Amino acid sequence: MPRYALKIEYHGGPFAGWQRQKGPASVQQCVEEALQALEPESDQIAGAGRTDAGVHATGQVAHCDMIKQWDPFRLSEALNQHLKPHPIAIVDTAVVEDDFHARFSALERRYLFRLFSRRAPATHDRGLVWQVRHTLDIEAMREGAKHLIGRHDFTTFRSSVCQAQSPVKTLDQLDIEERPHAGGIEYRFHIRARSFLHNQVRSFVGTLERVGAGSWQPTDVKTALEEKDRAACGPVCPPHGLYLVGVGYPDDPFEGKDD
Repeated sequence: MPRYALKIEYHGGPFAGWQRQKGPASVQQCVEEALQALEPESDQIAGAGRTDAGVHATGQVAHCDMIKQWDPFRLSEALNQHLKPHPIAIVDTAVVEDDFHARFSALERRYLFRLFSRRAPATHDRGLVWQVRHTLDIEAMREGAKHLIGRHDFTTFRSSVCQAQSPVKTLDQLDIEERPHAGGIEYRFHIRARSFLHNQVRSFVGTLERVGAGSWQPTDVKTALEEKDRAACGPVCPPHGLYLVGVGYPDDPFEGKDD
């Protein structure tokens, strides 16, 4: 059976997250139903990241096994036809080896978090950014972020329902950029690691926002990390500013194509 990698973009607002579950629709469920419209025998797909309810993606990756040989472009087009009117798009498809696994073959996941500072309510970006009304000190947030880089026990920044076997992870990147946006300031958090704990990114950003607002000192982030206690974490920010923007593999199935 030929195997395909799918690069998937979606607006997370209407969904209960990536993973199929009982109850509200998930992104995985919608993609699987589109695949079954093409080949009724098609099985479950596997995604690289199990994004939560409300979290978006511009570079989620999943793999699927098909019965017949599909031209990758035609498979993308057929799936997008069946995905209407859901806010989900297959932006690229590639043939991969049988041992490729969207989740277990991944070397890294890359996330973007958009934090928007403006007194007036967001309109065009509503549901796509986390908005605060106060100003933020980006240099203080950058100083606080430095304490999180590297290999640590991230128990403090881990959801109480996290199912990971160990809280020890290596954070490779947490960069923050500032840019004027729509009469306010947008702060973009670029975060990269091989894997993440449940709510880890949102816990980071919520804590660093408190640093930027002046409620925490940058060194308080180090203290919270060393506590290894969920109660020491800052507030967990809402999901709608978070995006899964890319997944890295030893051999990128989409290499040479636009992100």
